[in-house]
Amino acid sequence: MTKYLYLTLLSLFCAGFSVAQEKKPADYVNTLQGTDSEPALSYGNTYPTVGLPFGIHFFSPQTGKNGDGWKYQYKATTIRGFQQTHQCSPWMNDYAVFSLMPVAGKLVVDEDDRALAFKHTNEVAKPHYYKVDFDNGIRAELSPAERGAHMKFTFPADQDAQVVLDGFLKNCDITILPTAKKIVGWVDNGRFVPKNFRNYFVISFDQAFTGYGTWENRKNTIVPARSFAMGPGAGAFVRFRKGAVVQVKVSSSYISLEQAQLNLERELGKAAKFEDTRDSAETVWNNLLGRIEVQGGSEQEKATFYSCLFRANLYSRKFYDLDKNSKPVYYSPYDGKVHQGYMYTDNGFWDTFRAQFPLSNLLHPQMQGRHMKALLAAQEESGWMPTWSNPGMSGVMLGNHAISLLADAWAKGIRDFDAGKALAAYYHEATNKGPLGGSNGREGWKEYFTLGYIAHPEVPEATAKTLEYAYDDFCAWNLARMSGNKFYESVFARQMYNYRQVFDTETGFVRGRKMNGEWQENFDPVEWGGPFAEGNAWQYTWSVFHDIQGLKELMGGNEKFLARLDSFFTRASDFKVGTYGKEIHEMKEMVLAGMGQYAHGNQPVQHVAYLYNYAGQPWKTQERVRKIMDQLYNATEKGFPGDEDQGQMSSWYVLSALGLYSVSPGTDQYVIGSPVFQKASIRLENGKTFTVDAQNNSKENVYIESAVLNGKEHTRNWLSYEEIMNGGTLELKMSASPNTTRGTAPADQPFSLTLAR
Repeated sequence: MTKYLYLTLLSLFCAGFSVAQEKKPADYVNTLQGTDSEPALSYGNTYPTVGLPFGIHFFSPQTGKNGDGWKYQYKATTIRGFQQTHQCSPWMNDYAVFSLMPVAGKLVVDEDDRALAFKHTNEVAKPHYYKVDFDNGIRAELSPAERGAHMKFTFPADQDAQVVLDGFLKNCDITILPTAKKIVGWVDNGRFVPKNFRNYFVISFDQAFTGYGTWENRKNTIVPARSFAMGPGAGAFVRFRKGAVVQVKVSSSYISLEQAQLNLERELGKAAKFEDTRDSAETVWNNLLGRIEVQGGSEQEKATFYSCLFRANLYSRKFYDLDKNSKPVYYSPYDGKVHQGYMYTDNGFWDTFRAQFPLSNLLHPQMQGRHMKALLAAQEESGWMPTWSNPGMSGVMLGNHAISLLADAWAKGIRDFDAGKALAAYYHEATNKGPLGGSNGREGWKEYFTLGYIAHPEVPEATAKTLEYAYDDFCAWNLARMSGNKFYESVFARQMYNYRQVFDTETGFVRGRKMNGEWQENFDPVEWGGPFAEGNAWQYTWSVFHDIQGLKELMGGNEKFLARLDSFFTRASDFKVGTYGKEIHEMKEMVLAGMGQYAHGNQPVQHVAYLYNYAGQPWKTQERVRKIMDQLYNATEKGFPGDEDQGQMSSWYVLSALGLYSVSPGTDQYVIGSPVFQKASIRLENGKTFTVDAQNNSKENVYIESAVLNGKEHTRNWLSYEEIMNGGTLELKMSASPNTTRGTAPADQPFSLTLAR
């Protein structure tokens, strides 16, 4: 009896220990994923983000010099500060930045001289917690709030302890309040900001100052005991007793210093110690990441999945505060005024309309409804629909893809906005050229409406723009059709077929077309640039998201389409630099991927592996997407095959790992691929759960032998948004051999405009 009791207690202890040791979703995340990057070669161009989902402010360790878009590079050996950051891409750079840096011993303020050596083995990089032990004995720790952060600096026992505030690139206003143990002020740095833009901050310390002063980062002039400074690069320093353990609470607001203080009290006031903030942030992330539970698969695949799911939930960034009555209020980065309501920013829709927004429509429909209203508010405040805001209008890249977001939301039942206003705003966008870059209105819009295409070489990236505009016009047409707006439905009914005008049936490619209707001379489909944006004819020929059937017909039918698709993945990864004049990083990344002309590191081709579903060979999609996920993604510092781009690259992986992808946003369909895990359950916002149960799934068993949706045989190569949101189970039987008869009927194909009308 005693022996039996002992064994029972032992087994219970072991079971309890096993549960205690079970990993939570945030444990799998590595925020260093993609940080081994540089301008010439991107494995993500990311930084180790410390923040909450879609947070107003993020924080990051800084290895690069002030103003360097590559703020953290894995190959670096020193850290010079811990920044408040809002950077969504190194190519766009940052705004509203300031940094804090612990300094032991002699006071050093110069950003190069104060940089401290560290090793990656002494780093912890999680969404809710970053820690580094410097070689000199200082420990730095960061954890986020939604509008700020909690930091903790532990200094060596025998050295003076100091914290240096760096005001970064433009003006900084600093006031040190020794009695209150605070520094308050504002910075105004940023490229795409109104003239009155300011980021107000409150920095609160838990230790009394033993000394303080100001400095400026142009000549590094230090003024001890001065409590105020204002001007370019103004900064401050505060000193503590030797060996101090200093906790720092930081909060910011674009509205006022009073709002920044309110944010601090509301979000960090109850945190008696650093660990309280850390644990709270960990709970937030585990609750979100845990909404998708995966089973089966390797530990590496889980790390990749949850690291990508983390990055898929960072952008668009919230850009609003909650006032004293807890009502949303925001400073507009478009008109420089304060408004009631919600605002979101820091997103390039040319990248993210493809996967990041379709994923968020599954996970966050309430937030997406607010976001769509915010798009229209931004249009009212600026006169233009946002395309890539950072935080204000930039006009970077091409296309008018805000309409894709609006149409996609409406198609999926997210209808918190006025469809008529959205269509009127888009019509203005499509019939005018804005003052900024290629995505602010339409360059060549008159020729597009009269000729049916943008003429090359009169307009840069003309063929790419024609294709993007045709898809956007489809989105406007479909939004008008769904909302019963006959006027705008008729306006865009013809233009959505304009992709046909730039397809050359003789070569089988899209190509540049002159004003007189002639084709561009000396055509070579591997040549980049010219009529294309960051790509070539091999890649852009597939950019007919809304009408793959129409594209097949232009190519000469199903068989020729499939032959071209096969060649795309299997031919040489050669290229000509074209009008770029040199090898750019996207070209190099295509070659490194080794998948023919498939350049997954850039957005225009990321849907192409799914196109076999439209041509009666879905098993080839299943094989291709698994190969892409297995070979091009991981959770390490070299985790992505190109720029991560505000969650698009990560969202592609998350959706694909679930066995889904949105080829044509603006419709309600998700195309089926091949899931990574044996089981994945999505806990939806409406309280229901949708499960993909892939029986016998493994690295070898990538093919779908059969499919059953909620007890009924499912041969379609797609699911509707409603089918997913209603909950239930998609049961897949996986095999090492393709089933060449399943999903091959015309009725099994996903949406194509030519078939739908």
